Amino acid sequence: MSIAARRWSALGLGLAALLATAILAVAVGTRWIAPAEVWDALFAGGHGANGEIVRNLRLPRLLLGLEVGVALGLAGALMQALTRNPLADPGLLGVNAGAATAVVLATALLGLSRLTEYVWFAFLGAAVVSLLVYALGSRGRSEATPARMALVGTAVTAALSSFVAAMILLQPQVFRQFRFWELGSLAGRGFTVVAQVAPFVFIGALLALALGGRLNALALGEDKGRALGAHPGRIRGAGAVAVTLLCGAATAAAGPIAFVGLTVPHLARAITGPDQRWVLTLSLVFAPALLLIADVVGRVVDRPGEVQVAVVTAFLGAPIFIAIVRRRRIARL
Repeated sequence: MSIAARRWSALGLGLAALLATAILAVAVGTRWIAPAEVWDALFAGGHGANGEIVRNLRLPRLLLGLEVGVALGLAGALMQALTRNPLADPGLLGVNAGAATAVVLATALLGLSRLTEYVWFAFLGAAVVSLLVYALGSRGRSEATPARMALVGTAVTAALSSFVAAMILLQPQVFRQFRFWELGSLAGRGFTVVAQVAPFVFIGALLALALGGRLNALALGEDKGRALGAHPGRIRGAGAVAVTLLCGAATAAAGPIAFVGLTVPHLARAITGPDQRWVLTLSLVFAPALLLIADVVGRVVDRPGEVQVAVVTAFLGAPIFIAIVRRRRIARL
């Protein structure tokens, strides 16, 4: 099979898998709801307990899962391309640590306790720390190189993580509130949160997809990239903005979720090769499918309770990532 046929086949299968997981996400849970009842609740104004569950609980959870999955998949692929680091994930630039710090401060100093209240603080913290890392990484005469960005991001993450740990140890009430967000979950989020993060995910996704061709030029090296009309500084700056929007929105809404942004780009790259346009496109499709199936698994393995999606993605994502590494050497980016 040619590379073009393999790419289009993978995209078609990914879309089919995404549709199937979306159907499961609204039909499967503590209570099984038949597809006919789901259709009636969504499109025919069906009432009753099942209709309320579908419209008010599972539908916003589905939409948020789609948003967060798209954001994490694109952010992971973009970060791996920008930093030339195959092990980069959305936490590398301090985004998760910045969001966590803002949530802790909002809870401790302002007494906020509802997700719809501190989601904006989480996004602001992620954005501020991302800009701080980029500013520190680009200090001096040289531009922000991938190695410098990764080192600065690691250092800032370590410092902020220590601060967060100190805050939650000193204030038990902050810990009780913070632990529900830190576990990473799609549960308990309504249409308000979905609407809050949607513009940031949309703009970040458009910006990330627009950078695909320029990232291909940059992969040839800065000198060859410039000869082809690429501007490394502008590309990295635009990429940093896209990563901030995507990671900030996803982390603010659902908390830190691991392995999706790390694993999915490698799976896409194994199928489509190093073309970043296709890596980004397949990551946009595969990541929400993986996140939704993890959410469904988390609902059914511990009935009548549930396991948070971040826990399930670690169990699902880690073996997939190990299988990719064992089957094929991670390509140098």
